Amino acid sequence: MADALKLTCTTCGQTNRVAAAKLAAGPKCGTCGAALVSGKVAELDLATHDKAVRGDGLPMLVDYWAPWCGPCRMMAPEFAKAAQALAPGVRLAKINTEDHPEVSRRLAIRGIPLLILYARGREVARLPGARPAADIAEFVRSHAPAA
Repeated sequence: MADALKLTCTTCGQTNRVAAAKLAAGPKCGTCGAALVSGKVAELDLATHDKAVRGDGLPMLVDYWAPWCGPCRMMAPEFAKAAQALAPGVRLAKINTEDHPEVSRRLAIRGIPLLILYARGREVARLPGARPAADIAEFVRSHAPAA
């Protein structure tokens, strides 16, 4: 498959190979049938988070949040708008730091909400605090390769 990308299914955690030219066609997971590039924010567990940020062929922006955090809840609709605006070139996901406190320790997260952009298996940039969709999209476009 020429110009194939590896994408982790955010539903089942399975790695899929997808032709870059077919991203806009809405590829689905070969195992569970879930959309791989839907323009929606995916909720991650720790294992899927680690697999996706280390191995995916598309940039991924992750929102580190908690349900008790007012600014986190306030930013959620804006993050969803940014997901639609950035698809299919960037995937957006979130992980609950209350359910997965080890991710906060490992990544030295000192405050939430925190957005971390990953590309090519490494952290590219961080953006702290609640932001409107336009700021989120601009942050990604200025730091992600070909976003």
